[in-house]
Amino acid sequence: MSPFKQTLRELNAQKGKIAASVGRKTPKRVNRWFKWLSPGLFVKRWLLISLSGVFLTSFGLAIWVKLTPVNRFLEFVSQALETIARLVPNSVSGPLAVLLGVFLLFWGQSRTVETITEALQPDASEELVDLLRTHRRLHRGPKIVAIGGGTGLSTLLRGLKQYSSNITAIVTVADDGGSSGRLRREMGILPPGDIRNCIAALADEEKLLTELFQYRFHAGDGLSGHSFGNLFISAMTEITGDLEQAIDASAKVLAIRGKVLPATLTDVSLWAKLADGRIIEGESKITEAMGQIRQIGCHPADPVALPAALAAIKEADYIIIGPGSLYTSIIPNLLVPAIRQALAQVTVPRVYVCNIMTQPGETDNYSVADHIRAIEKVCEERVFDAVLAQRTAPSPQSLQLYAQEHSHPVFLDREEVGKMGYRIVLANVMAEDEVTAKVSHDPQRLARVLWRWYAKK
Repeated sequence: MSPFKQTLRELNAQKGKIAASVGRKTPKRVNRWFKWLSPGLFVKRWLLISLSGVFLTSFGLAIWVKLTPVNRFLEFVSQALETIARLVPNSVSGPLAVLLGVFLLFWGQSRTVETITEALQPDASEELVDLLRTHRRLHRGPKIVAIGGGTGLSTLLRGLKQYSSNITAIVTVADDGGSSGRLRREMGILPPGDIRNCIAALADEEKLLTELFQYRFHAGDGLSGHSFGNLFISAMTEITGDLEQAIDASAKVLAIRGKVLPATLTDVSLWAKLADGRIIEGESKITEAMGQIRQIGCHPADPVALPAALAAIKEADYIIIGPGSLYTSIIPNLLVPAIRQALAQVTVPRVYVCNIMTQPGETDNYSVADHIRAIEKVCEERVFDAVLAQRTAPSPQSLQLYAQEHSHPVFLDREEVGKMGYRIVLANVMAEDEVTAKVSHDPQRLARVLWRWYAKK
């Protein structure tokens, strides 16, 4: 069986399962019953309203028939209580009646919840009440806007989705290489690659969906080299008419937490002027040119921002820029005039996540201050207030590996950054692969540090 078919089978087998992100299983049934009465679930009010409805319906029917059933019922109850009082002392019969009533109430509600749970998530191991509590907590989370592209942004989203469901990822659409580039040239659609990664990162079944979306076909003249995720989004674009609607439809189908938006729907292509005078056209060719970038821009020069992206920035409680390739993932979003203007105008906490290592052909020998200067040169206004930098250096093995590729840790020049007026958030947010010695941002560490910094504001 091919990996693609195997992944599809696993995805189908897990259909309906909602991943348990936060919360723990409750082993005791009594504890589970009382969880339903905890604040914030909006369950108690509906239970009370339901009971009130039953009472009022019964009472209304009794009035409709001139109270005759009520009178007879009261007489019957009175006689029954007198009989029970004569046979069994009230000190015994009263508590027994209360216990029986409470038992029946909880038994009925428990069976109702179990029936609903079996219908909604037949294969899920997490209890419905825990999932509901998690959903409510994430739904009440702050409105976070994350701006970038490439693998850096998707890494950030994997961690952030544990803290809020109100996440909007604004993604660059300047990619022109690989499968995305081919689809862009052959079908005339905006490149879906970075968007694909972000959708997979925000999905509940992240691991399985990532494997499916990243799967590349290895046979066929037309399919070879294409990823399933790119073809999926491209097909959605053809069906819905544009990329924005395609992403929205994909998000509903895959039940992702948050939104993914392109920075612009304009067909944008990057260009860069190098220190040796060369002008390089195309995002994929800029890094390959292996020169020092002096200026970067795009065609057309002033692409129109997506209105939904501008609205997300204006309504945001927290804005995060990066991590990602400086000139080919971060800055392309800022080349959209309305986006950089919106970022400059908001007063919410804004932080830039600097890369851990320099990138050959883009940021050779760059320090943290150099990254900031490159962004300032494009924006001409301040679009963030603080910068997050890695605290510790990678292991000697990783340093040696990266040195062979002419890549080095991004140096934090504290004095320069301080003179520029930016606050520094210094933390260990690095993950180092034990086998390959490659370093990257750790999703959970990065999200935890960013969340704590925001909570202190």
